[in-house]
Amino acid sequence: MAAYKAYDAVRRIAVLGCGTIGASWAAYFLARGYDVAAWDPADGWRDRLQAFVDNALPQLRAVGTAVDREGRLEMLDTPEAAVAGADFVQENATERAPIKIDLYRRIDAALAPDAILATSTSGLILSEMVEGIAAAPRFVVGHPFNPPHLIPLVEIVSSKVTDPAAADWAFGFYAHIGKHPIVVKKEVKGHLANRLQAALWREAFNAVADDLASVEDINAAIAQGPGLRYALMGPHMIFNLTGGKGGIRAAIEQFGPPMASWWATMQKTPEFDDDLKARLIEGIEREMGDRTIEDLENERDTRLVLLLKMLRETETAR
Repeated sequence: MAAYKAYDAVRRIAVLGCGTIGASWAAYFLARGYDVAAWDPADGWRDRLQAFVDNALPQLRAVGTAVDREGRLEMLDTPEAAVAGADFVQENATERAPIKIDLYRRIDAALAPDAILATSTSGLILSEMVEGIAAAPRFVVGHPFNPPHLIPLVEIVSSKVTDPAAADWAFGFYAHIGKHPIVVKKEVKGHLANRLQAALWREAFNAVADDLASVEDINAAIAQGPGLRYALMGPHMIFNLTGGKGGIRAAIEQFGPPMASWWATMQKTPEFDDDLKARLIEGIEREMGDRTIEDLENERDTRLVLLLKMLRETETAR
């Protein structure tokens, strides 16, 4: 990894695309003390980014993420200007391959020779987007989860041409700044965590289509049940505890056969026909009541801050 900067030498981070994900990344980097050079092609993005940062920074201070010296935010007119002189680039362009490919071509020559670019793509295949890009060996997937300034997970995925040292550097850098990176060993659509989510959503949507339960009760089945456990430990470790003193060996023996019989009934892929769409929308609108999307986001983030503080305190006490 000698070709890449020491983590402590990183000072300036470019954030390309400042929608919900990019703005959240920008707030996180600023809280960690990095200067951020931001760019977005949309009208009015500067005001929206500043408003997001102003709201997110107090949350980051509350969970102990922020350092004493917060970084400086600079908003630039072009992506080329944003990446010039940047030690690291977090790209968050719209989740459309042609848009990302065009952006990569624009910034290719402007990237510093030792700068690594991480794309926040939630499911695109990086190898399919970097053909003809000179800097492609320094491109990796660095996929966060919404909102990135609070959720620790980042998925690292290499393309067919990614320099292994660049992927190692990205993993180490995310860990250095307080994230929890994981390595996805193969390129697949949706990476890993989104595929796990998609499997859950498939059954949740089927439950609506089959009239198994109301939308509200399906939400409660996770939020008031296994979702609470998944916030503490992953599915395999939870399954390990399901076996009691016998651990995962006992769980596999006891619950494996009946679970396999459940899986046999889970082969149906739901169709997003007009009826299913209408039932999902009606159910969510009923559960939301008078709450707006902004209200729900604030409720989510408030609970996340409390959860993260608790998890950090219990981790420190171990």
